[in-house]
Amino acid sequence: MSSALSLVLLFSLATFVAIATRVLRVPYTIGLVVAGLVVGTATDFEPPHLTKDLLFAVFLPGLLYEAAFHLEFRKFWENRVTIHVLAIPGLIAAVVLTALLLTPAANALHFIDDFTLTDGFLFAAIIAATDPVAVVSMFKSFGAPRRLTTLIEGESLFNDGTSVVLFVVVLGAISAGEVSLWKSVVDFLLVVGMGVLVGAAIGFLLAQVTRFLEDPMLEITLTTIAAYGSFVLAEHFHFSGVIATVVAGMLGGNYAARIGMSPATRVAVESFWSYIAFALNSIIFLLIGFEVSVSSLLSHWSAILVAFAAVSLGRGLMVFAATAFLRRTREKIPWSWATVLTWGGLRGGLSMVLALGLPQDFPHREFLVTVTFGVVVLSILLQGLTMTALLRRLGLLKEKAQRLTYERARGALLIAQAARAAIDALAGKGYAAKAVIDELREVASARVEKANADLHALGGETQWVRHEQRFEIERHLLQVEKDAALAARREATLGDEAADALIADIDARLHAIEERDA
Repeated sequence: MSSALSLVLLFSLATFVAIATRVLRVPYTIGLVVAGLVVGTATDFEPPHLTKDLLFAVFLPGLLYEAAFHLEFRKFWENRVTIHVLAIPGLIAAVVLTALLLTPAANALHFIDDFTLTDGFLFAAIIAATDPVAVVSMFKSFGAPRRLTTLIEGESLFNDGTSVVLFVVVLGAISAGEVSLWKSVVDFLLVVGMGVLVGAAIGFLLAQVTRFLEDPMLEITLTTIAAYGSFVLAEHFHFSGVIATVVAGMLGGNYAARIGMSPATRVAVESFWSYIAFALNSIIFLLIGFEVSVSSLLSHWSAILVAFAAVSLGRGLMVFAATAFLRRTREKIPWSWATVLTWGGLRGGLSMVLALGLPQDFPHREFLVTVTFGVVVLSILLQGLTMTALLRRLGLLKEKAQRLTYERARGALLIAQAARAAIDALAGKGYAAKAVIDELREVASARVEKANADLHALGGETQWVRHEQRFEIERHLLQVEKDAALAARREATLGDEAADALIADIDARLHAIEERDA
């Protein structure tokens, strides 16, 4: 089968899954993995294999850059201590804990002969990175706390880089036949630090070039070069391409866009990267499902369950320890959030690719690859499908309930006002006796007054509702401005160029408030 046909079929399957998951109210990424498993098992369809070259050349730079580009620096800076604690020392601690838990269990249960602590550390480094796509999409749709969403996104951006560097360091130490703690620390700091410098240099250069351009297509192209160029350049010199791309993305979204992009250009750039993220995530989660052999997973089910337990317990111990530490800082987080951060640490394609990147003659390679695939699939399905219930159990979906209550009250007001307006219209056409019209108008007016009172009570008691009302009024006013500009252009009281500039600015402001309240 040709590559072009495979790509068309993959996007067709992704579209079908997207429609089905909307109807079934199942997270999209989980639906993609299940679809990949089912189609891969039931048919002879051979999609591209999820290799390290494919992930690093196509998927990872685009996904990282998009997430970093849309991560607001102010929110990141407000939570910088928490994010860095979780993503760097926290991830290293989770790797150590996972290895210490898994190694004795693997030997006691005789999963494989001579499973050493070194093997445990390597597996823990492979499986350490989190992939929060499914969780974050649920958070946004169900109204979970926004700071919690920022923490999960920020941690994932940086722990990808930490995980890759740690994997390379551990694998290099094993291949060399000796483990030097000091050398490992120096190598880790060098690879991460130089990755930061490469990303910062490319992000700053992007900002300076965009200041002299006013062409959305060129500026989209420049961001694409920054995303993939920073990754390739850092990897060429054996630095962290992941960290470089994240830094370049954050500078692109928070600095270059601010000083060098017009409002209309920023809308175009953000729309482009939003679609790229959707397309790349659709394909990669499908490929995860296709890559897995169900029979191989079933033959190692007990080892996969033990490994999943070790990974989850290791992360949980790390997250709760970090939460206890942060309680003494200004960035303290509730204990309920620690539970969500633990269970929300889904694993994804990066772990699978790192496992596939092990040398063919590496001891226990087949076992490590199979267990990694099993933990990734179990993590996506089990943790992803139970996250909503966990959020509800912990009382973190109150905002969604507030939104539903508010929308019902607002809807009641709208339909009551519409009914009263219809009665007033009928009164002038002689459809009924005046007494009947007056009686019906009184009933409708009572409904309007009740709905108004309910909305007023919600606005007085709930800060979220007041915020929502402000958002709706701001959006309405911007639409009024846009209608006025369009009318002026139609009536030739405003030239096309001036009208286009005004409309582009209004669209950008409308996009900004919708992003703020997403």
